[in-house]
Amino acid sequence: MSVTTPAARATAPPPSPYDTGVPRDFDALLRQDPEIGGILLAEADRQASTLQLIAAENFTSPAVLAALGSPLANKYAEGYPGARHHGGCEQADAAERTAVRRAMALFGAEHANVQPHSGSSAVLAAYAALLRPGDTVLAMGLPYGGHLTHGAPGNFSGRWFEFAGYGVDPDSGLIDYTQVRALARARRPKAIVCGSISYPRHPDYEQFRAIADEVGAYLIADAAHPMGLIAGGAAPSPVPYADVVCATTHKVLRGPRGGMILCGVELSERIDRAVFPFTQGGAQMNTIAAKAVAFGEAATPAYAVYAHRVVAHARVLAAALEAEGFEITTGGTDTHIVVADPGPLGVDGRTARERLMAAGLVVDTCALPYGDERGIRLGTAAVTTQGMDEDDMARIAELFGAAVRDEGGTGTVLAQVRELASRNPVRPDTTDPRA
Repeated sequence: MSVTTPAARATAPPPSPYDTGVPRDFDALLRQDPEIGGILLAEADRQASTLQLIAAENFTSPAVLAALGSPLANKYAEGYPGARHHGGCEQADAAERTAVRRAMALFGAEHANVQPHSGSSAVLAAYAALLRPGDTVLAMGLPYGGHLTHGAPGNFSGRWFEFAGYGVDPDSGLIDYTQVRALARARRPKAIVCGSISYPRHPDYEQFRAIADEVGAYLIADAAHPMGLIAGGAAPSPVPYADVVCATTHKVLRGPRGGMILCGVELSERIDRAVFPFTQGGAQMNTIAAKAVAFGEAATPAYAVYAHRVVAHARVLAAALEAEGFEITTGGTDTHIVVADPGPLGVDGRTARERLMAAGLVVDTCALPYGDERGIRLGTAAVTTQGMDEDDMARIAELFGAAVRDEGGTGTVLAQVRELASRNPVRPDTTDPRA
């Protein structure tokens, strides 16, 4: 990387010893705004020199990043292809049609809307299409892993609708479908939502469909987390069962931060109107182009190998963490998510997160399906993109144990984390991390 001005040279951080996968030509940004240029380089260094184990995060390919930074960022395109409120949308239309076509093919859906700005925006649009304020909705309770859009009091969902929360069996940690059915019969919801931010097992979509049909409810699958696994054939799909499927395009799917909605043709017009003009204005066309790139990458055989590897790594990590003394909810995982309770090691979730962060192990906390304490939520998508293997997962668990128990000081663990990161750099080509 060349830096051409004294101001840029003074502000920019030293070159990183890690392969960050970020383009090295930052001259234009550093000349114009060395402060922000330095921040971006520092973030690239942070991502490359620590281990990213937040379940909602991953590394996009350079092709996805190129689409995000493309001239489509300059284009306003309210409306849908062929029916825009602005001129000059020929290429914007082509990009959106490509993204829609690829999403429909990838997930076997009759209709796709790729305009939602986020997963929450997608859920908001789904509710707007199917519900009216005051309607009753059945969703996973927040203490058991329900999302903010599943009835949190401070969220639009909790303010506009009446939510009834279902939970999990206290012994197994698995969804209690008997309770779900009983609640549905008692509350007669207008919609049932299946999906969670921290449930590490696959929902039984067929059972949810049967319960929804029994009480005359819509079934909404919030598949933000498993959607990338579904794309790679490593998780069952809700598309054949749900009336509407809401998802994000990042996480395991490895695309840009954004949302999408899948549905049948009978609901397509209602969904499209709920996205625009009801809940959103102009589409972010650069992000839609990046979504199209990610869908194309996810349709390759290499991506299917990656998705299955993510799950295999999560299972190894869960077992190794259990051997380190953590309690693993549901006794393991079927997905990329592992939820671990550090309580048996004598610390709570927030303390564990702070110790792990100091050691270069980046995680977040989540509700546990029992008591009031919080656990830590991990995901294997990003480290698998880096090309790590099952031995590395076992090593990560050892580092977790040492960091949470505060053995040997943070510096010792941090040095080992950085060594592991340097051996598994963020590769420029994430379409096949083993290539």
